[in-house]
Amino acid sequence: MKLLARSTFKVLPFLLLAPAIHSCNFLQYVGLYKGKETKTSVTDTVKVDTTNRSYLKVYEKAVVDSGMFQVIKKGKDFYFDIPVALMGKDFLLINKISSVPIELNEAGVNKGINSDNKVIRFFIQKDRSEVWVSEVKPTVESTPGSAIAQSVAANFTSSFIENFKIEGYSKDSSSVLININKVFDGKANSFNDVFKDLGLGTSPNTNLSVIEQIKSFDANVVVKSVLTTRVTEGNSSVPVSIGVTSNIYKLPEQAMKPRFADPRIGYFTIPRWYFSDEQQELEKRELITRWKLEPKAEDVQRYLQGELVEPVQPIVFYIDPATPKQWRQEIINGVHDWQVAFEAAGFKNAIIAKEVPDSLDFDIDDAQYSSIAYIASPKVNAMGPSVVDPRSGQILEADVIWWHNVMTALNSWMRIQTGIVDSTVRGNVFDQEKMAHAIRFVSSHEIGHTLGLMHNMGSSFSFPVDSLRSPAFTEKMGGTATSIMDYARFNYITQPGDGVKLLTPKIGLYDKYAIAWGYRWFPETTPWAELPKLRAEIEKHQHDPHYWYGEQQDSRNVIDPRAQSEDLGDNAMLAGEYGIRNLKRMMPQIINWTTEKGESYYKAGRLYWGVIGQWYTYAEHVANNIGGLYLENPVLGDNKNAYTPVPRATQIEAFDFMKNQALEMPEWLFDKALLTKTFALKDSPMGPYEQAPNSLKREFQSALMHLMLSDERLLRMTEAELLFGKAKTWTVTEYLEAFRKEVFKKTLAGANLDINSRMLQQNYVDILLVSNNKTMDRLYTRKLSLVDQILAETRLDLCGIHGVNHAKKEPDDISFRNMRVDGMARTSDMLIAKRAELMAVLDILKKAKGGDHLTKSHYQDLILRIEYTINKK
Repeated sequence: MKLLARSTFKVLPFLLLAPAIHSCNFLQYVGLYKGKETKTSVTDTVKVDTTNRSYLKVYEKAVVDSGMFQVIKKGKDFYFDIPVALMGKDFLLINKISSVPIELNEAGVNKGINSDNKVIRFFIQKDRSEVWVSEVKPTVESTPGSAIAQSVAANFTSSFIENFKIEGYSKDSSSVLININKVFDGKANSFNDVFKDLGLGTSPNTNLSVIEQIKSFDANVVVKSVLTTRVTEGNSSVPVSIGVTSNIYKLPEQAMKPRFADPRIGYFTIPRWYFSDEQQELEKRELITRWKLEPKAEDVQRYLQGELVEPVQPIVFYIDPATPKQWRQEIINGVHDWQVAFEAAGFKNAIIAKEVPDSLDFDIDDAQYSSIAYIASPKVNAMGPSVVDPRSGQILEADVIWWHNVMTALNSWMRIQTGIVDSTVRGNVFDQEKMAHAIRFVSSHEIGHTLGLMHNMGSSFSFPVDSLRSPAFTEKMGGTATSIMDYARFNYITQPGDGVKLLTPKIGLYDKYAIAWGYRWFPETTPWAELPKLRAEIEKHQHDPHYWYGEQQDSRNVIDPRAQSEDLGDNAMLAGEYGIRNLKRMMPQIINWTTEKGESYYKAGRLYWGVIGQWYTYAEHVANNIGGLYLENPVLGDNKNAYTPVPRATQIEAFDFMKNQALEMPEWLFDKALLTKTFALKDSPMGPYEQAPNSLKREFQSALMHLMLSDERLLRMTEAELLFGKAKTWTVTEYLEAFRKEVFKKTLAGANLDINSRMLQQNYVDILLVSNNKTMDRLYTRKLSLVDQILAETRLDLCGIHGVNHAKKEPDDISFRNMRVDGMARTSDMLIAKRAELMAVLDILKKAKGGDHLTKSHYQDLILRIEYTINKK
């Protein structure tokens, strides 16, 4: 998720999900500072002198709230009366944003965002009359009673993060009283460092920070605070007050039996390390994140015989009362769409969504409740993060965050991708039924993330392109892909007259398969015992493309063209052709679809901008076939290869598409009748930017060429040639030769060059110059980043944080397979090929004959640029 502040400061990325690293339970730390291990369990009753009246004095004329901890409010002070029996137990501290000012709202930081979680334990340090708190990171597990368990205990210790003075003990010494103000009112940041988590780099102003309320429930305590800071950037200084809700949530005494991940099915995961005496190598596993669904004891036999049963505890989502009424039912329907997937796992009524009943003491910030929070914000997005028990991967609660303005993206996608075949989505405003239906699709997608599922960007590749033009096929298969977890938005392939009605993604075959794999209950007592059954389920479908999982990739360095964002079908070239046909039909209609008499052309310019972004997306899908590799996660016996080059013929077909539809920037995309009324418009905090068409052409053409000629692409082509031979691959030499002949075909024919042809040659030479002069890289990367920002509005990375898989990185900053091809690239054949290409271009330019004065001047300019770069010392 990218948070680009429009205010005077920048908000950096922060962690949305539960902590990924955790450690073992070591009770000996109670006596750590005595220099020896205590022999008294922290759960034993602590015998103390109760003649001190301080305990009872705190309770005098105080407001008391009973629950997991007794909470006492006395004046401005808050106290926890913690049962001694809970000392040393695992609690999950969950910090969420509950209110923000406009400066953060504009940056996409809103109510419901989970800023930081940590596992903590309370301990009594009797000799110091204090309660200490440790932060626990239970990543590691060892065999009880093993010799190595002693070493594990010594080498994976937890660390203390806070201490509290003991104000007194209860009469029977069964509970201990502490004042907890400092960790929630900004004086200490051990429990909550929200301004650091958001990347603001400031500290709370304690005079303007306060605890508002604390509620105690049976399983958690909810603390609501307001923390204030001041952010300074340049000459501007902005006050920022954030509402924070902290939950201290008691984790289950017995952690859920975990399930080991398999890279062939896309679940979010957390790491787990297992030590035992018998090992010759540490066993490292990934645990999938999932809810705990189990059949009731009386239903176990029926369940094992294949009957559908209700789980002990279903997954329940509550609809935020702030949600506009006209959208609530379809959001609920989007949740219930997953019931059919859970039926594949043997459970009925396993997932439920409902409005908040009047009888429920509901607080959307209470970690006991999962919710779909509706956020008033200009941000265009939605996401579904979860809170996870890091000991087992159990999802404890989840909150879909639904930004109000996500409807603008739905409007744009539907108009551009399906407006030609669906007249109901051509206007600036859709009827409520149509928008509600689109909202249902996004609701289902985000709920999928809260169930533990990652994006499956490869599911759309299993459908033949022409099948997406078939009403019967789309009705039977359920929309545009086998998974709603793909970014297979709307059916842009179907043409007028095809009669396709189902244009929206739905829960598909892969979704049912993935939920069944992750949630089917097995009586086996260990995750190792389940493995044969889980592997057998994958083996049933391992050669059926409908069940293939294609993991999300870095959009700027796609390796496997089958798993791309926003694409449809099994042939990007044919899909792009169909998509472009519809865009051509749409271009003359832009003003009619957007503008009423007396209105400006602003909305026409915005829609035009979206059309350009859609065209560019089709071009990228195609370009990524060149130098691509089909990636698999093979296992012994499945007869699959980890790496297969995209067939040579497919790569050449992709280049032919780029020649015909992209490289010279198509004239239909720059309709003069439209350009006399409006340029393409991109909104900004300073108002809309009007994108001059020729300047836009240069930038987009340069970005496409950089994509097509990137170092990584050419290095992959070289690796493929060496591994698989020239007969199965398209070599770098052949590719660059084809590129050069296309770019300089008019020069080789002795023709005059128009401005578009000159631009094409200038951009091609510029790319080669950058490759041969690395000092230009930073400047060029900045230019490409600008193109990415320009496209951000039209190719929204909806819920992008989910691709991060608990890493504190932007999803676009990483390639999930981490395939490295650029080791010592400066000495590779790739640079030799690029320099040779530059010399071949120079030779063409020097031999060029014919052409008018402007054409000859253009050649002379390119010659000077090339020679300057080559001869520069």
